[in-house]
Amino acid sequence: MMRALYTAASGMAAQQANIDNVAHNLANVNTTGFKKSRMEFEDLVYETTRTAGTPTSASTEAPVGLETGLGTRAVATARDFTMGNLKSTGGSLDIAIQGNGFFQIAMPDGTTAYTRSGEFHLDADGKLLNSEGMALQPEITVPPNATSVSISKEGVVSVSLVGQSASQQIGTIELATFQNAAGMHALGGNLFAATTASGDATTGVPGTDGIGSTTQGFLEESNVSVVEEMVNMILGQRAYEANSRVIKAADEMLGQVNNLGR
Repeated sequence: MMRALYTAASGMAAQQANIDNVAHNLANVNTTGFKKSRMEFEDLVYETTRTAGTPTSASTEAPVGLETGLGTRAVATARDFTMGNLKSTGGSLDIAIQGNGFFQIAMPDGTTAYTRSGEFHLDADGKLLNSEGMALQPEITVPPNATSVSISKEGVVSVSLVGQSASQQIGTIELATFQNAAGMHALGGNLFAATTASGDATTGVPGTDGIGSTTQGFLEESNVSVVEEMVNMILGQRAYEANSRVIKAADEMLGQVNNLGR
């Protein structure tokens, strides 16, 4: 009977992790470039009383075994990198990626992080930075006398300068792709880091090799579906409640056993 208590407790812990993940998705429903995730579970070890194929007589054997499972646990957070809807902002430094690419961001420790969030700003020197003040890579600097910034679908950044009729190209945005984007490590702040599971980044110019194109004046919205997450929350809540009832039933059965001697 004690086994049922621990098995149901593992189910409650797993559903708590599930609800935590749903809450995280819903909390980021308005986060630019956010990618939703889902919890993955696996069953635990089994206590085997009799294996399938065990002889039951001189000429017969058991067609199935007798196994008692010991519960479940959360084993992975699978991230969904499907593209979110594009939202028009009109901002000249707002950039959306249509495709599988990531922007490259220079981290303070010298490493490179990757993001789908294209909210960029200028610092006092005219460098393109993300909202946390980290520079876009390769570095792009807008001259102080620029009157407008134009970004093509191929990532070419051009500016119009005071006193000049022709625009001037100042750099090209490069995007990165991964063989297994789901294997990247989430750093927070809309940033991801490459891992051995994701593989090394492959960089290239937007519009080539399926890397995606850049769209100026738009931002990619979160790909979280509120309706879907609400359904997942209800399912998780019901599963949590069912496991708690198993604990209550097991406790009542133990109580009856304790009363046998009275």
